[in-house]
Amino acid sequence: MKQFLKFTLATIVGVILASLLGMLIFFGVVGAIAGSSEKVTEIKPNSVYQLDLRGSLVDRSEDDSFSAALAEVFGQPAQQVLGLDDILANIEKAKNDPNIAGIYLKGGELMGGFASMKEIRDALIDFKKGGKFIVAYADNYLQKDYFLASVADKVLLNPEGMLELKGLSAEVLFLKNTLDKLGIQMQVVKVGTYKSAVEPYINTKMSDANREQVTAYAKSLWSNMLHQISFSRKVPVDSLNAYADEMMMFQPTAKSVKYHLVDSLVYVDQVDSILKSYAKDYKIVKHADLLNAPDNKKYEKNKLAVIYAVGGIDDGDGEGIVSETLVENIDKAAKDESVKAVVLRVSSPGGSAYGSEQIWRALSNLKAKKPLIVSMGDYAASGGYYISCIADKIVAQPNTITGSIGIFGLIPNIEGLNNKLGFTYDGVKTNKLSDLPSINRAFRPEESELMQAYVNRGYELFVKRCADGRKKSIDEIKAIAEGRVWTGEAALKLGLVDKLGGINEAIKLAAEKGRIKEYQIKEFPEKEDFMTKLMKSFGGDVKTSLVKAQLGEHYELFRQMKRVEKLNGIQARLPYELIIK
Repeated sequence: MKQFLKFTLATIVGVILASLLGMLIFFGVVGAIAGSSEKVTEIKPNSVYQLDLRGSLVDRSEDDSFSAALAEVFGQPAQQVLGLDDILANIEKAKNDPNIAGIYLKGGELMGGFASMKEIRDALIDFKKGGKFIVAYADNYLQKDYFLASVADKVLLNPEGMLELKGLSAEVLFLKNTLDKLGIQMQVVKVGTYKSAVEPYINTKMSDANREQVTAYAKSLWSNMLHQISFSRKVPVDSLNAYADEMMMFQPTAKSVKYHLVDSLVYVDQVDSILKSYAKDYKIVKHADLLNAPDNKKYEKNKLAVIYAVGGIDDGDGEGIVSETLVENIDKAAKDESVKAVVLRVSSPGGSAYGSEQIWRALSNLKAKKPLIVSMGDYAASGGYYISCIADKIVAQPNTITGSIGIFGLIPNIEGLNNKLGFTYDGVKTNKLSDLPSINRAFRPEESELMQAYVNRGYELFVKRCADGRKKSIDEIKAIAEGRVWTGEAALKLGLVDKLGGINEAIKLAAEKGRIKEYQIKEFPEKEDFMTKLMKSFGGDVKTSLVKAQLGEHYELFRQMKRVEKLNGIQARLPYELIIK
């Protein structure tokens, strides 16, 4: 008994000591992270801003040091996430700071959308107007990163590296054969010939209408990219297409120089001498350090609000747009007397039709009080367009994906699966349709008519919102609706958007509409600092952080599966998770 008590006491003491040690290490890491984020960077003369093009590009940055620390614990590499807002802010700082001589774009494996990449590229072109230089180097260039880097004065590639230039392809996964084998029938109610979100569940290949729209906007995206590379590199578009047909990434790297796609083949250690030819005795300023450099902007009483609407609408995973939360932030901006104009930054493939309507309502109330401009990101389609159409003006990039004015509902019938597994169901009901909707049987004719009428009403409301917002007739909107997806370039010609450009153009337009010359940007929702995010992690977000840490780059696939599971109500959503590569 004495030995048992001795062993138990020793175990308890050991657990307590281990816990205390773990807490000390944990809070030491927290203190180091929090302390490092408060350091102010002093920019010295002859500095070069180094932007590492790797990881994932998102519309808005967030401090996710906790997830990065967890990734290390699980032996996963920390996934670098860069915010478009931070990159644009740093390029603007570098442009205006006389101590910064140029920009060094290092690497070419940043994963981002077409429109976001163009916003960065446009900012770099503006940066060069001040007479400053840009040098780009990569071991390997992904296609969209080469598009971005082609604006540089010198484009450098590792002698054993790869430059991806091959054109675009779009691929869809079809599940009908798999569902048939399982005995599951997907019952579809939709409006829109081109509304193709349901196709993967009921077809084995693209419909003619869907193939038409995907071909059209893929060609538009590719043409836009080629024309800009052509202008920067002085290489004809026809030649670029010919080089793409050769599949440049598998060609000898010497061809990249011969074809004037890059200027030199060098190893990373040789970049130093090239940078010195532009700025002798230069000092590198990393991205995170430049963020902590003062921008010397003085306080302004007038505010211009930028409200972020990023992700799927009411997807249920807590990572996209939660309509209730977004409505609260819209109302805050509407009531804030210091806010004289508003930019709504929309980067969303859509989602819940109900949630979209609630956001539309809040925006209509805001618009009655102050100017509202929409800036479209990579996507502003379906529900994303629903919440955009109310704006005074809409600004989109030529390669933004927008439109998709149409809705659908999708309800599975697992009667065949039940038969295979031997499941039977029995029950009672008080009224004729008390058991509607049921996934255990097919729709009866009257139920199909009821569901279709419900979806039709949703579509008619969507079309009316667009017609009223764009000052067009119902018939004019229907002629370009039917769920069809358009690029920003095509949408401008159709009157779905008003101007081509990025968020900075939208901000300038909002300032003009609000009649303010000097102002400060006020973001909604406010960014959470590290400590706030850490406390929220203990309150519920920790599960997401743990899953992210364990799955790493595969987390996005997991998130999409969870989102499908939680789809509720009729949807105003992009056709599907179309992968363009």
